Amino acid sequence: MSTLSFGAIFWVVSSFAAIQLAAGHGPDSQHHFHPQSPGVANGGVTWAQKYGEQVDLPFSGPLSFSHLPYTRCLDTVNEKERFDIAILGMPFDTTVSYRPGARFGPFAIRSGSRRQRPDSGYNMQWGVNPLEADGHTVIDCGDVPIVETDNTIAMDQMEVAYSTLLNRPVKHRGKSRTRHLTLDGIERPRIVSLGGDHSIVLPILRSLHKVYGPITVIHFDAHLDTWYAGEDTPGVNRANHGTFFYVAHEEGLLGNNSIHGGIRCKLEGISDIVNDMAVGFQIITTDDIDDLGIPEIVKRIRRRVGNSPVYLSLDIDVVDPGMAPATGTPEAGGWTTRELKRIIRGLAGLNFVGADLVEVSPAYDHADITGIAAANLVHDFLSLLVVSSDAKSDRKRRRATIIEHDDL
Repeated sequence: MSTLSFGAIFWVVSSFAAIQLAAGHGPDSQHHFHPQSPGVANGGVTWAQKYGEQVDLPFSGPLSFSHLPYTRCLDTVNEKERFDIAILGMPFDTTVSYRPGARFGPFAIRSGSRRQRPDSGYNMQWGVNPLEADGHTVIDCGDVPIVETDNTIAMDQMEVAYSTLLNRPVKHRGKSRTRHLTLDGIERPRIVSLGGDHSIVLPILRSLHKVYGPITVIHFDAHLDTWYAGEDTPGVNRANHGTFFYVAHEEGLLGNNSIHGGIRCKLEGISDIVNDMAVGFQIITTDDIDDLGIPEIVKRIRRRVGNSPVYLSLDIDVVDPGMAPATGTPEAGGWTTRELKRIIRGLAGLNFVGADLVEVSPAYDHADITGIAAANLVHDFLSLLVVSSDAKSDRKRRRATIIEHDDL
């Protein structure tokens, strides 16, 4: 039996398609050959009439953190935008020492937050919905547009952006959160920054210092990030993601009562620890969670920072890479996400003036597990910023809530 050539087959198929189109049976024939007035197909009922408001599903809609209202807060047109807490992305990663990619961290964290939303954000462990808590307005201010070819300019851009938001009037008229801490007695909004590599904290501390004076840092990380930054050369940025705390100390931005948690990095020697103490930090190692337990770690952190203005900085590599592989400098043997979340809950009531989560590099992720973990931790940060200043009362309230509903 003879076989049709390719040309003959193409002619037959083309002819059949032309006949179908002429008869009005093509894929677009409903629109091109039989136009209909809107609403005829469903009896004139609109979407809003039949299904109500158009809502974003967990896997749909514009990408903002936890489906919060999204505003480019740095635009001139939005200068009068008022909020109490802002999410701000800092997609910067050109001071890393090993694997790059953290400029995509803000995107990954927001993507990991998509199952979180304001109308279902109640956190049983915290006893609060931080996205709609006590009249506080929380919004996503988008990302700082950062130049990727000059780190000195990039540092200035991040400082100016952070200061711009820090100087906005708050929206909430209730209980003061920061007025008693500021140098000028003016209530300030608080910002949760999404990194980006860890050096974004230097411009943040520069901004905070103008408002609060010396800042105490609670630093969760596998690494010290207080390493000596070398000689000062005019026009050269000395800060990278391992030296920025040293530079901050030189500039007088830090209090002398900061503390690390989760440290397990390799060192050049004991001199690194001596230098770290001179910068103003104490160390809680990863292994201390086995030897001391979570309650004692929380107690030591709280005792160390006291009533100072406190900034919380969390490098995702404090979590074991088995649970958070997407980071530039992974270190085996880290804390679990559950342990870290328990420690953070124990810090309720301290004088937090801001927070960040950094070093998420999604190119190294698997099934988005790092982005999801990071987003969940940021949700905890928001809870930390809105809970009562009385941490013990919050714990009692959570227990009462659980007991009250124990019979349901």
